[in-house]
Amino acid sequence: MKYGKKVFSPPDGLELILASGSPRRSDLLKQLGLEKFSVEVSDIDESINNLEAPKKYAARIALKKAETIKQRHSGSIVLAADTVVACGTRVLDKPETITQAEKCLHKLSGRSHKVLGAFVLIGSDNRYIKRLVVSSVTFKRLDKQEIRNYLDGGEWNGKAGGYAIQGRAAAFVKKIQGSYSNVVGLPLHDVYNALVGIGFHYKDLAS
Repeated sequence: MKYGKKVFSPPDGLELILASGSPRRSDLLKQLGLEKFSVEVSDIDESINNLEAPKKYAARIALKKAETIKQRHSGSIVLAADTVVACGTRVLDKPETITQAEKCLHKLSGRSHKVLGAFVLIGSDNRYIKRLVVSSVTFKRLDKQEIRNYLDGGEWNGKAGGYAIQGRAAAFVKKIQGSYSNVVGLPLHDVYNALVGIGFHYKDLAS
């Protein structure tokens, strides 16, 4: 029996837009076999509201990203996501400076934290699918030199909590409970089920 390459595709005639400039999220979607989708950044204000809980913040930002892009492309399918690292009730920064990143790593050292992955899928018919996935990550206790070495590598820049689990920070992780891909940037199991729910399917590449 001859097997051809199959790709994961939207319903015929429809386009998927990923409302994120994150290369990690694009790579994760490609793992599902998605080869054709567009990328468009929403450029929304991601400031956290006063006393806003981490879960509500992640869900709000994902929804705002999705609706912003949907307004521009009413006939397309839009997928948006937000990843939040929380220590207790506090949302950690997506650091823009090495000092901010250092503070994040000190907070994460030797303790467990939550990674909250919210995503929103809006179909071409304006059907909404919203999910929030929680993963728990436990870091080893980091000494000053380990933190310095990691910061010097530059992987912290713009990452939730100041680290990328798919990079050098993997050496810091003692335990993870829940979805690994969620910590990277997109909970693939839940995203896949949501996409199938609105008609995505595998088909031969040539068809």
